Amino acid sequence: MSDTANRATTTNKLRTTRSRVPAVLLSYRTEAAIAAAIVVLLVAVGMFVPAALSMGNLQNIIQAAAPLIIMSLGVLLVVVTGGIDLSVGSVFSLTGMVTALAMASGADGLTASAAGLAVGLVSGSINGLLVTVVGLAPFVVTLITYAVAGSLAFIVTSGRSMPIGAPDFWLLNSGEIIPAIPNHLLFCIILMVVLEYVLRKVVVGRWFYAVGSSAVAARLLGIPVLRIKFAAYVVSSLLASFAGLLTVSYILNAEATAGASLMLQAIAAVVIGGASLFGGTGSAIGAVLGALMITCIQNGVNLIGVNSFWQGSVTGAAILLAVLIDRFSNKNRI
Repeated sequence: MSDTANRATTTNKLRTTRSRVPAVLLSYRTEAAIAAAIVVLLVAVGMFVPAALSMGNLQNIIQAAAPLIIMSLGVLLVVVTGGIDLSVGSVFSLTGMVTALAMASGADGLTASAAGLAVGLVSGSINGLLVTVVGLAPFVVTLITYAVAGSLAFIVTSGRSMPIGAPDFWLLNSGEIIPAIPNHLLFCIILMVVLEYVLRKVVVGRWFYAVGSSAVAARLLGIPVLRIKFAAYVVSSLLASFAGLLTVSYILNAEATAGASLMLQAIAAVVIGGASLFGGTGSAIGAVLGALMITCIQNGVNLIGVNSFWQGSVTGAAILLAVLIDRFSNKNRI
């Protein structure tokens, strides 16, 4: 009897494991579709320009996508809670200018980086307080921060580009904490895995989805809605600042307009990755794949030789398609 019982228990465990695998795969079906689309896009471009599939070009894509990936992960949290963050591009630019200015004033790389991250902390806190305490609309609040931070990026250095003075600052982006894995890739992987785990497995992470689905219901359940929203805006701005640090570390120069187009791209990456602008849905993996999709489109347009001015139109079309899919999928669930 004991052998029979053991065999029955083992069989049940195997069945449970098998049933869980398809469920996990189904939960990432949107991400799988985006990954497949990226592969198709790379192969299609590779048919015209074989160099598109070279290891060197793939490394270039990852390098170019890293700041956008990190910024998109922050924007994801805001979108999941039902908000929007239009300020990330300006925070990105201001971070680079403040970091470069701090180094020009004699600060070392670590101190200058802390000053740059302080830009994100202050900006995110202002956004969070105005949204949660004052009760202003996220669109209005972050539009104001976008304008102010963008203006300050010009004011602090009179609009001049600023070289990075610390000789070893390039290591932040291109160094290797783990051999054979450049830091920009390592940071993206760590942030994606941590955020995905928190959102999927940790109670606090599930609160972000609950707030985005229905803030009223979440409040009735005892979820600290205001603190969750505040945290989302702070993390979004901090990650935008960190993305700015990675960029100036790579090019060793800070520009006041460096993040001008990144706000649209970050929101596009999140939406393309499966997050709903109505809140309550989205994943870190999807945001990363959305950022990679946008970068692959830009890379493909450049390699094929299409006028670069078409990049915005292609990105806009991708956003429209993603929003329409989200719209009709939500309609079918009602």
